[in-house]
Amino acid sequence: MKKVLLFYFPACPYCRIAIKWIQQLQKVHPELAQVDIEMVDERRQRDRAEQYDYYLVPTFYIDGKKVHEGIVSKEIVRSVLQQAL
Repeated sequence: MKKVLLFYFPACPYCRIAIKWIQQLQKVHPELAQVDIEMVDERRQRDRAEQYDYYLVPTFYIDGKKVHEGIVSKEIVRSVLQQAL
């Protein structure tokens, strides 16, 4: 299983939606609950965020490779989690 890195900003409405969808999908699909997701608050963990090349949040990386940046849909979140399995 691959590790997911999620860069987010707490005040970002799209980030809150992405996190809500992660929680919903993991509740409904137990296999997705096994995905290890590290959430990085780009404001509080600025040093960590500056090590990665992205502009918009939420941004997902799987094993160091950017797989999605910006506004998400439930299907995009599901795809990210499935890619990490």
